[in-house]
Amino acid sequence: MDTTKKNRWLIAASAVSIHISIGAAYAYSVYTQPLVDIKGWTMASVTTAFTIMMVLGGGSAALFGKFVERSGPRKSAMLAAVLFSLGQAGSGLAISMNSLTGFLLSYGLLSGLGLGIGYIAPVSTLVKWFPDKRGLATGMAVLGFGTGALATAPIAANLIESIGISYTFYVLGASYFALMMLGASYIAPPPKNWMPARMKELIKDGTKKIKKDLTQATSGEAVKTKHFWMLWTMMLINTSAGIMMISVASPMAQNIAGLSTASAATMVGLMGIFNGGGRLGWAAASDYISRPKVFIVFFIIQLIAFTTLPVITSAFIFQIFIFLVVSCYGGGFSNLPAFIGDLFGTKELGAIHGYLLTTWSLGGLIGPTLVSQIYTRTGSYIPVFYVFTGLIIIALVISILLNRSIKKAKGQQEKLQYETSVSE
Repeated sequence: MDTTKKNRWLIAASAVSIHISIGAAYAYSVYTQPLVDIKGWTMASVTTAFTIMMVLGGGSAALFGKFVERSGPRKSAMLAAVLFSLGQAGSGLAISMNSLTGFLLSYGLLSGLGLGIGYIAPVSTLVKWFPDKRGLATGMAVLGFGTGALATAPIAANLIESIGISYTFYVLGASYFALMMLGASYIAPPPKNWMPARMKELIKDGTKKIKKDLTQATSGEAVKTKHFWMLWTMMLINTSAGIMMISVASPMAQNIAGLSTASAATMVGLMGIFNGGGRLGWAAASDYISRPKVFIVFFIIQLIAFTTLPVITSAFIFQIFIFLVVSCYGGGFSNLPAFIGDLFGTKELGAIHGYLLTTWSLGGLIGPTLVSQIYTRTGSYIPVFYVFTGLIIIALVISILLNRSIKKAKGQQEKLQYETSVSE
């Protein structure tokens, strides 16, 4: 089909269908207790599968970023569908054979590889289809990833009760495959320099200017720049803080704010909504206030939160701050692809995105490790806030410096364009 005739909102829907499927990975906690009870595996062994998947999610995104750029979104998404669904169905087979090793290889390795490839496959394409709404477009896809578990968790729980855990993985694996292949079959990049008709009219009328990307860089060129490493550090700290909060939210709220077990469980459920809502809301906001300023806002919010949480006595305000931190965590992921496009163009956006998603894997290790080590040594969550306050201050300083550097580079770019136009 001629890509000029494709509907960009259906392209977005295709991306969402892929991200909802792989986002189901966050519903893993539904499987842990049944696997321990039914198969007799230890909780540590069962959670290892999820850890492998999460680490490989970020790792495979970096490893296969260039493959995604070369092969295009359709082939990449189809490969992701095969790997992810095979990993899910293979998990069911491994469970029926009572093979923990098979389960780790299926759920952890195969699904982890599919997760990373499927995460980045549609993103660079969406950025190209929405030059006027980069943040909103990537926010929609990443919202799908953030909320995939909300749909999967109750379905999986009901399936486990009715047909057993092995068949649950078969059914879900087949469902993910169908949904991801449906999305992959429609998704395609637009023609070069494509713009929506309304955007063309506004530019022609002079009411809108084309926002030029700072550079058009390959992934190899991007990683040699200070802007890449500043963004990488900001993402690492933002991700570590968010995952830390998610990993201990319930016991922390009970310990510090005095929430009951039931209230803390309700809070955790609401955190999922703020995680997903933050992905869309902050991404849409970035189209108006700019990506660098959104990250500055993230770190100001978190700085206020981490300095205030240790002394809060109100359970309600405590939860509000938790929700804000989690929204910043989700917003970081949704703003990242558009931010990459602004800094390095769309030439190899998928590959650069993959490299920056290594912060996802590292943050998933750093956040929970720091909080568990500090709590083990001190018996309190209070020191955790002070450690993360220091990290957030570092991130805030970097975000301000990055904003200034981008402004300076844009000024030089505009000056050069002016001098070139005058000389011509």
